[in-house]
Amino acid sequence: MEFDYIIAGGGTAGCVLANRLSANPKVSVLLLEAGKSDNYHWVHVPIGYLYCIGNPRTDWMMKTAPEPGLNGRTLSYPRGKLLGGCSSVNGMIYMRGQAADYDGWRQMGNAGWGWDDVLPYFLKSEDHHDPDQPHHRAGGEWKVARQRLRWEVLETVQQGAKEFGIEPTADFNGGTNEGSGFFEVNQKNGVRWNTTKAFLRPAMKRKNLKVMTGAYSRRIMIEGKRAVGVEFERDTQVSQAKARAEVILAAGAINSPKLLELSGIGQADRLANLGVPVHHELKGVGENLQDHLQIRTVYKVSGTKTLNETVNSLWGKIRIGLEYATTQSGPLSMAPSQFGMFTKSDPSLETPDLEYHVQPLSTDKLGDPLHPFPAITVSVCNLRPESVGHTHINDRDVTLQPDIRLNYLSTERDRMVAVQSIKQARQLMTAKALRRYAPEEMLPGTHIASDEDLLREAGNIATTIFHPVGTCKMGSDDKAVVDAQLKVHGIEGLRVVDASIMPKIVSGNTASPVIMIAEKASEMILSDAR
Repeated sequence: MEFDYIIAGGGTAGCVLANRLSANPKVSVLLLEAGKSDNYHWVHVPIGYLYCIGNPRTDWMMKTAPEPGLNGRTLSYPRGKLLGGCSSVNGMIYMRGQAADYDGWRQMGNAGWGWDDVLPYFLKSEDHHDPDQPHHRAGGEWKVARQRLRWEVLETVQQGAKEFGIEPTADFNGGTNEGSGFFEVNQKNGVRWNTTKAFLRPAMKRKNLKVMTGAYSRRIMIEGKRAVGVEFERDTQVSQAKARAEVILAAGAINSPKLLELSGIGQADRLANLGVPVHHELKGVGENLQDHLQIRTVYKVSGTKTLNETVNSLWGKIRIGLEYATTQSGPLSMAPSQFGMFTKSDPSLETPDLEYHVQPLSTDKLGDPLHPFPAITVSVCNLRPESVGHTHINDRDVTLQPDIRLNYLSTERDRMVAVQSIKQARQLMTAKALRRYAPEEMLPGTHIASDEDLLREAGNIATTIFHPVGTCKMGSDDKAVVDAQLKVHGIEGLRVVDASIMPKIVSGNTASPVIMIAEKASEMILSDAR
């Protein structure tokens, strides 16, 4: 088999790339995806993410190494294993991050990646429900909708936040996301809108695009200092596909560096010790791993409706099902988080460094049954953590997950922000507007009072918000893996296009920034081919 372009990974970025590259009828494109189709009912029902995470049908089922900052806990680390990747199993929140994030990338030497440079690529694919707003447009592939239900308790939290200077905002995506509001979501008529529906399915009608599911990429084929194809396994049969122009890795922040290392690109000593032939040394492969750590605080409330009591009654379950079946609205159309706030852990900061996700529900941990009493969850994460981890293969066996070490809470500032964020959440819940609900802190609990105890408890209750980035970072320093054109340093015909190229994590959710990256990369790839 021979194609002009081979894309390894049919996830959030891969679907965009497949569409944009195959739009040129003069080139041929192969998309390889290890997982199955997204033709699975829980993918499309928004609340179905609960049944996709931790499900081998849709999840790579990865786990982190024990985290010292989390008191030795190991976390499940969901990654989408199906067409659409994480866009098929994520929280559907539409978020670009802050203008300062991208201006920071540019200041690090990545020309063409400032806010003014990337905004057109956000707009290119956007189909916004209100295109009359500044910085938005309609007509693109990526649908942005209002959520289809509201909760009185969340509207009251917004009123309470205003008492502490967190003002309501209609748009989190204008360059600064400061304020409070209801998240916009990637849905169409109450159904998940992933990159498979948005980009891939329309492109699959083209004769010059071939999509192969169940195709597990084993290594990049390299001759000299050039990538010439991909070796993959499908139905126990190992095959090779040649690339006349380029191989493009779009396997995500964990699997893209894994593929590079299995192909002999990475830290020479590490690879040699594993018996992997070294084709090219790049010290930054698998390094610079960053993620958002979320601390969940839970408050029991009274005198208001939450999802807890609805789900825990038979009639409530019936009503929820009927509501979704007839109108595609109600709790089954819910994103994991409905209401958000962006604020500062320290007033001296120029831009918000905390993101709150407030939910009208509570549970001991994700995936557990909801509590039988009314309660809300007030989760908060540090948007710009200093803690940096890494991910590396431990074995030449391509079926084994790599070692994943986030090093959460490993810097003094991150520990300080964790403590301050719990204190701030507590303060918000003392708002006059919320008094009628008599909020009672359940997690971490009012008995946890000192900074030392709060930090220890943060380690007990914090979890990932599923935003790994940075492991094939863009730049020109000795730890950079790709340049500003996303070409792998030292290897011709090879690019990386996914969240792994971010030199610094963005101040918000990561799905739509990855789509932007793929849009920009597609244009660069096609331009080089002219």
